[in-house]
Amino acid sequence: MAYDAVVIGAGHNGLAAAVRLAEKGWRVAVVEGKSEPGGAVKTRELTLPGFRHDVCAMNLSMFAGSAFFQAHKDALLAQGLGFAPVEDCFATVFRDGTYLGVSKTLDKTLDRILAISVADAQAWREMLARFGGDAPFLFALLGSRMPSWDVAKLVAKAWREKGTSWLFDTLKLLLATPRDFLDAHFEHPKVKAMMAAWGLHLDFAPDVAGGALFPYLESMVNQSFGMVIGQGGANTIVKAMVGALKAKGGELHLGDCVARVEIQGGAATGVTLKSGKRLDAKAVICNAHPQILFSDLVAADAAPAKFRGDVAKFRAGPGTMMLHLALDDLPDWRAGEALRGFAYVHVAPDLEMMSRAYAEASAGLLPAEPALVVGQPSAIDASRAPPGKHVLWVQVRVLPAEIRGDSLGLIKAQNWDEAKEPYAERVLDILECYAPGLRARVLGRCVFSPLDLERENPNLIGGDNLSGSHHLDQNFFLRPVAGWSRYRTPVRNLYLCGASTWPGAGTGAGSGFLLAKMLAG
Repeated sequence: MAYDAVVIGAGHNGLAAAVRLAEKGWRVAVVEGKSEPGGAVKTRELTLPGFRHDVCAMNLSMFAGSAFFQAHKDALLAQGLGFAPVEDCFATVFRDGTYLGVSKTLDKTLDRILAISVADAQAWREMLARFGGDAPFLFALLGSRMPSWDVAKLVAKAWREKGTSWLFDTLKLLLATPRDFLDAHFEHPKVKAMMAAWGLHLDFAPDVAGGALFPYLESMVNQSFGMVIGQGGANTIVKAMVGALKAKGGELHLGDCVARVEIQGGAATGVTLKSGKRLDAKAVICNAHPQILFSDLVAADAAPAKFRGDVAKFRAGPGTMMLHLALDDLPDWRAGEALRGFAYVHVAPDLEMMSRAYAEASAGLLPAEPALVVGQPSAIDASRAPPGKHVLWVQVRVLPAEIRGDSLGLIKAQNWDEAKEPYAERVLDILECYAPGLRARVLGRCVFSPLDLERENPNLIGGDNLSGSHHLDQNFFLRPVAGWSRYRTPVRNLYLCGASTWPGAGTGAGSGFLLAKMLAG
């Protein structure tokens, strides 16, 4: 059977590309080896019936603000896409039993910062005002192919409108470490810690160059627009994209993975599935890690040795653990009742512990005190759990893919199948310090170690939920490898999208949408 395009992988970027191409009249088939679509955006009853857990991704703000959603909003809403808006977005708890948090209502945020630093409250106002001028250019940059004439024209426009000093300040922002950026703007360590925690959502410890942008953007975006999660689960975007694809005549094939990409005369001509079925296509789009594509699916002689070597050197970010809890009630946070209403609570009380955890994980050690991202989706969306009950989404950052030892010397296991439950107990011990009595409220739990996450989704190599480190040598026009950041590969008609390509990880569907626009307008 012949198609205009076959998409390998039904993650949200692959689905975004397929929806866009189908909208433009292409005949498209999406092939997914798993029995359900979604990649890292899935929602399941992992613990007990009626408790709906987002397996990996929870925050859908990037999707809601994406160019893809704006272009296909009506079609997606017609397929039942629903967002649950968040007023109290994120907070950090501290060792002294206090917290600092950002709410969409500016006065609420400012009152909290004023209580610890008048100067930082004024600095927050000033940063927010600057963000209003920065945002159009920064979001246009993140929404452009890299490199491209669009980027060149954007820089020229910014220079004309904002001046040379603004360009230099923006370049400093893109290159700075979180610590240097935060030290330059704020004085109180709690404000700095609250913002710096966002760096660890990627793989940016406080002293890693290039890590300032994400804390800046997340803090200011949440302050300006709030946050959204999926109504009923993060997979609302997946269900809507699948519906929109089928409404345009596109196909989704589940449970039959690709065995190889067919190549003739240096060009991709289709795929053969494990079942033996052949799908011919004018273009093959791989929404998968480039190492999977060029190690498992493409013949060894199909791409130059230099390119294959560069792909083989593409580094994973640190590992991640997911701990899903079904609860009798939300945590009673020691820092105050108000925390029960926040979508995210970061347990990352200072820059020093963030740096220490990152260094320990990088050395192959189980961190003594990992950073925890505690999601409380049922506080926002009651449909996630039975009446009066709740789910807790705990992302443990950062962890080694392969264990060489334990920083505390207590866990002797050096493989994740044996270490995950003892390490989950360490996580619960930490949570008990900040939310006493939490253990007594647990009705059920499900733990995904870094190894489990890779089993769940092969693109998450070593439990890296970023599909590749975002450090400067693997970002922007260097992602995934130098010279191949524009979704093409050395094999004609074979394209890459997904978190391993620019603009990287997250739920913004950027690479799938940009690739589809490149192919079909």
